[in-house]
Amino acid sequence: MGPRASFHGFAGIVTTVTVAGLLLCGCGASAARLNGARDAAARFEHALAARDYPAACRLLAPETREQVEEDEAKVCARALAGQDLSVGGTVRRTEVYGRQAVVRAGGQVLFLSQFAPGWRVVAAGCTPDGDRPYRCLVKGG
Repeated sequence: MGPRASFHGFAGIVTTVTVAGLLLCGCGASAARLNGARDAAARFEHALAARDYPAACRLLAPETREQVEEDEAKVCARALAGQDLSVGGTVRRTEVYGRQAVVRAGGQVLFLSQFAPGWRVVAAGCTPDGDRPYRCLVKGG
């Protein structure tokens, strides 16, 4: 299993974007963006629950997939299978900030970004760490 990593860059961006967005426009993301992020997270959770690791890997952002393979020195599907990720979580909350999203599913938090082919998971298995940034089992470099 790869080392746990702190995922602070995205968390700082999300906080900044959240505050700025609420102060400047007071508007929310479109239903299509919310649905897209939520659906991608649900597909990722479903793939993990079904142990369909190749499908889960296809839902990872390119840098995240590369980092998983590098950390474990295995192809993505085998590397992802070795991670201690929560599975089968129902998506409870989705927040979208521009091209970034935070999705709470089951006992974990997923961070997603929107790419040309759609929403991709940039970090998974994330849990709050007090006042410090989230700790994520899977993240990009």
